[in-house]
Amino acid sequence: MKDLLLPTSDVTDLEAGEWLNLSGIIYTARDQAHQRMLQDGVPFSLKGQAIYYAGPCPAKPTKISGPIGPTTSSRMDPFTPFLLKEGLKVMLGKGQRNQAVKEAIKVYKAVYLVTAGGAGTYIASKVKEIQVVAYPDLGSEAVHKLIIKDLPVLVAIDIKGNSIFQN
Repeated sequence: MKDLLLPTSDVTDLEAGEWLNLSGIIYTARDQAHQRMLQDGVPFSLKGQAIYYAGPCPAKPTKISGPIGPTTSSRMDPFTPFLLKEGLKVMLGKGQRNQAVKEAIKVYKAVYLVTAGGAGTYIASKVKEIQVVAYPDLGSEAVHKLIIKDLPVLVAIDIKGNSIFQN
C-alpha cells in the first residue's frame, strides 16, 4: 500500500483501484458548506487541497473527534467542477460520481478517493487534530481542518478518468 501525504504529494501517478494510506491535512465539507462556497466564494485556498465529504459528530471528552463517516459523494456533484477549477486536487467520500465530475477530474487533474461507509468510529481514530475553519454556524457541517494519519483509502477515479465503477 502506497503512502499519500496531503497536500504535498503528487496525485498524477495514482491509478484507479490502488489502495493508499492517507495522511496529512484534509478539509471536511458537506452540502451546505459547498453551497456557501459556490455562492460566496471559497474562504480558504483550495490549491492542492483535499475535501472529505463528511461532518464529524461531537467528540467524547477523551476523544479528538466523534465518528466521521463519509457522506454520499454524488450529493456534491453540482458543486465539484467549480471547486476543482479553484484548485481542489483530492476528494474523499463514498459512491459514484456523475459524468460532469469525471470530466472535470480529467481536466483539472484531480483524483477521487473512497473510504468505507459505516466506519465512522474507525475513521475518527485516524484523526490527530481537528478545528473549525469556516461556517461555524453550520455545526457538524462546518468546514473542519483535519490532520489524519494512515487512513486506508481506495483510488476510485484517477486523473485519466479511469474508474473502479466502470463495467
